[in-house]
Amino acid sequence: MRIRFSSITVIVSCVFFLIFLSGTAHAITHSTINFPISLQEYQALEAGKNLSLGGILKHRIQVSPFNLIATTLFLCAIVHTFFASQFIGLSKKIADSNGGNLPGKHFLATVCHFFGEVEAVFGIWAIPLLICVAIFFGWHALGHYFNGVVSFAEPIFVVIIMAISATRPVLSFAESILQQIASLGKRTVAAWWISILTVAPFMGSFITEPAAMTIGAMLLAKQFYDLQPSKKLCYATLGLLFVNVSVGGTLTHFAAPPILMVAHKWHLTIGRVFRLLGSHAIVGVIASTLVYYLIFRKEFSDLQSRCGGIDKKRDSNKAIPVAITITHCLFLAWTVLNLHTPALVIAGFLFFLAFVKATKTYQDDVSLKSPILVGFFLASLVTFGGLQEWWISPVLRSLKEFQLFVGSTILTAFNDNAAITYLSSLVGEFSTNPSMQKAVLSGAVTGGGLTVIANAPNPAGQNVLSKYFVGGISPLYLFLGAIVPTLLVALCFNCW
Repeated sequence: MRIRFSSITVIVSCVFFLIFLSGTAHAITHSTINFPISLQEYQALEAGKNLSLGGILKHRIQVSPFNLIATTLFLCAIVHTFFASQFIGLSKKIADSNGGNLPGKHFLATVCHFFGEVEAVFGIWAIPLLICVAIFFGWHALGHYFNGVVSFAEPIFVVIIMAISATRPVLSFAESILQQIASLGKRTVAAWWISILTVAPFMGSFITEPAAMTIGAMLLAKQFYDLQPSKKLCYATLGLLFVNVSVGGTLTHFAAPPILMVAHKWHLTIGRVFRLLGSHAIVGVIASTLVYYLIFRKEFSDLQSRCGGIDKKRDSNKAIPVAITITHCLFLAWTVLNLHTPALVIAGFLFFLAFVKATKTYQDDVSLKSPILVGFFLASLVTFGGLQEWWISPVLRSLKEFQLFVGSTILTAFNDNAAITYLSSLVGEFSTNPSMQKAVLSGAVTGGGLTVIANAPNPAGQNVLSKYFVGGISPLYLFLGAIVPTLLVALCFNCW
């Protein structure tokens, strides 16, 4: 009865909330110049007023009260992620109280389970956001927002790059490379762990971070998480993976989204990116991994004795022809090169599916469930992110160099780091100031492991590894697992 009453309360509250929105729609519509208002329009309205940061934010809410609603719903989605595991637990309790039926067999249990899926959280909260846009500004404004303001090229790209990266030929090729490196440590559990967490992240500088995350997470699952390490080491490894992948994409200017978003405008080349970020990133990734290894070295010894000293090798009877592996790598390259042209990316993926079908003897079934969930998460995040620049841009503009680094790191934890760097590129003063550029970029990648939403590839890693965390991945424990490598990387970026 208590559960039923709570559900009715939530529904009634939502109805009253929508009635309130409908009642205020007329006033908001007439107080707004356009939807969404661009930064240039805001700046034109604020010209000559010499407003403080607080004054700017207050003025922008007065100009468009919808800003407050969009950001409030965004914050609600963030808070929801911290309670996702509790919804999963509630789903199991409801199922157990109804004869032990699985969540899929009981409607309320299924709903609670859906609310506990982190990949679905922002999509859930995007529904009232889109309803509000339609009520306040009309259906045409909603269409304009999706057709001309936000771009879903990156979510589409991530879905396809994840699907290709998770195929047997690509994983086998990546595993063979890491196996050679792990052989230097006699392929022990610790050797595999160190190899995956140091080498796989830097693959993100060439085959993109989502691909590196998928490969790293799947190999960690096979060579490490299957051994059932302690909860503390599980979260430490996940946090380290997220931080290292975020930082590992900084060796080039064309693979990591936060760098790619500003590369043209800030005239970034491979050499310049490596000098600004790459050399620091190498030290940071290696140092963070070694520190965590030293902290947990005793448990690694216990895991090694538990698995009998034998690592999980590839099945030599299923050797994959070199031509098939090369073809898969070419499909990866095609997807990366055409990142900003979704039509070509999708066309390439259709040919890829045909190739997999033709060579099914050496293939597993292409799994689309995880990539689509991650793509849904990112598409929802992009939908929200396009309405947050009204406050993110003035906050970044108001900060000094070190403050900008810290501010960028913190803001990244609550918004995708590519969005942070993109908004920074709109600040004219940054385009000719290398120090400010380094502060923004280094801060954005440093904070990329603190939360699931901080970096676009993180949901991919979470989706692969969530089954090893009882009750789902806790945002608080993830933050605690990532804080040590985050601080070490921050130190590396600011020491020289």
